[in-house]
Amino acid sequence: MPFKPAENPKCPKCQKSVYAAEERVAGGYKWHKSCFKCGLCGKMLDSTNCTEHEAELYCKNCHARKYGPKGYGFGGGAGCLSMDTGSHLQQGDDIVVSRAPLLPKAIAKAPEGEGCPRCGGYVYAAEQMLARGRAFHKTCFKCAVCNKGLDSVNVSEGPDKDIYCKVMPPPKPR
Repeated sequence: MPFKPAENPKCPKCQKSVYAAEERVAGGYKWHKSCFKCGLCGKMLDSTNCTEHEAELYCKNCHARKYGPKGYGFGGGAGCLSMDTGSHLQQGDDIVVSRAPLLPKAIAKAPEGEGCPRCGGYVYAAEQMLARGRAFHKTCFKCAVCNKGLDSVNVSEGPDKDIYCKVMPPPKPR
């Protein structure tokens, strides 16, 4: 038997021979560098952003659009996949909705004079708001008069050492 050289593989896109110097590989097929692009949007691809489906290349977005799940709730943010059809919302009379108030989370009490001036609980660095050297919880950092949330720009301290917003003046000392 005479020696017969192996044929070069054919590019699935253009059906021409692909030589080693110009090949790109995806899904077990060899492609020309110029043919290695998305079949829908034409975007040039590389090994990190390509998907092969039945000898056709796609970018990840086009592949998901063409072959991914369809319908409401699919592909909606942060890569989530929801199988919820919403049928439980159509039945009406057998749904029980809880109207229980949300309870605040328990805060461990700090020794007297060391915790948050409002609630007395420990204040950790990640949640602290400072006013005149005292550390408050972010949720406790509110105006003593109007209960508006405060920040470092609109906080002021009254003569009673409590904190107030700059809009609401602290009460006058007696």
